[in-house]
Amino acid sequence: MTGRFPVALVAVAVLVAWAQLRPPPTVAATADQQGGHEADRIVRLPGQPDDVDFPMYSGYVTVNHHAGRALFYWLQEVPPEAQPAPLVLWLNGGPGCSSVAYGASEELGAFRIRPDGATLFLNRYRWNRGHYVPQLSQIVYRKNKGVEKPIINFKGFMVGNAVTDDYHDQVGTFESWWNHGLISDATYRLLDATCVHDEIEHASPPCNAAYDRATAEQGDIDPYSIYTPTCNETSSSSSSTPRRIRRLKGRYRGGSSYDPCTERHSTVYYNRPEVQRALHANVTGINYTWATCSDTINNNWGDSPKTMLHIYKELIAAGLRIWVFSGDTDSVVPLTATRYSIDALDLPTVVSWYPWYDDIKEVGGWSQVYKGLTLVTVRGAGHEVPLHRPRQALILFQHFLHGKPMPKNGTAV
Repeated sequence: MTGRFPVALVAVAVLVAWAQLRPPPTVAATADQQGGHEADRIVRLPGQPDDVDFPMYSGYVTVNHHAGRALFYWLQEVPPEAQPAPLVLWLNGGPGCSSVAYGASEELGAFRIRPDGATLFLNRYRWNRGHYVPQLSQIVYRKNKGVEKPIINFKGFMVGNAVTDDYHDQVGTFESWWNHGLISDATYRLLDATCVHDEIEHASPPCNAAYDRATAEQGDIDPYSIYTPTCNETSSSSSSTPRRIRRLKGRYRGGSSYDPCTERHSTVYYNRPEVQRALHANVTGINYTWATCSDTINNNWGDSPKTMLHIYKELIAAGLRIWVFSGDTDSVVPLTATRYSIDALDLPTVVSWYPWYDDIKEVGGWSQVYKGLTLVTVRGAGHEVPLHRPRQALILFQHFLHGKPMPKNGTAV
């Protein structure tokens, strides 16, 4: 899709398995398994601050030995005094973008990387302090059906700024662009006429041409956070791909400074050999540079269904805890698109639209509770909500874990 408006979605999502993953009741952990557990323990990361009070593990989980396929993981536990705690799996999208680069390093993970690309500092709003997910949730739910003591005590999932349904998402996206003054009337009509019935992954040439026109009209903005300046040549970094050039900078209310070019710091840090050794990464010695997103995966991706609505319906009927959240300054998967997709589920409203308040009594966003699904918006956040509004994102996460609606008066969970 050459020239297409950014398709490399860094959609964020969470699955929660309450308490812990546990082995089947008929299978005991072997000494080899226990040894592998310790082998994955991170002793210390290069540049790590001294006041780290929680254990970490990282390494590979083989998913296909014959084909040589494995998934890299990084487990950041809670401090000992906070245990027991739910096990949360965070996955970033792309397709082909790294959950280490985004989720772990600039959203909810324990550390942030300094501009020197060599040292770390603790994320004040780290979540261990005190489009893939619905499908994975469906698999876990189906595998658990009829099992008396399932291996995964699966409780629910949360998805943020994610593609849900091609038709409704595109209708809402084009409307959002027009409402925010990002495109002309003529281009809005053109997109509506040529794209809304196309698949996002397999758009027609006229639709791609309409996207090119929209991109040109929008200019050099960050589509993932439309009201913040871009990371350019005068910022602390720049890079070659549209996704990575359009990074953020500026200051947030409250005076906390914001680094516009976090991806460069991640690229430098995670390509350091001593960092890869500490993380038990690249154990086969691959001789190319690690990147925050893989253009090869993104450009050849063909595993995106037109809709996830049927999966949501199945999992809502199963009684799982399902939350959808949206940063309201994202133009890649804007709030309007998410609202149209949720509306297509035709769910009864339990609690009507209301403002929720953060811990300093400011409006953090808005929420509506449906039967089986909760929608939460985060005011002033872009596509990566924990990156743009970390305090409010942590409040959102805490209420999701406790299964409580977002606060109407700013009180804690």
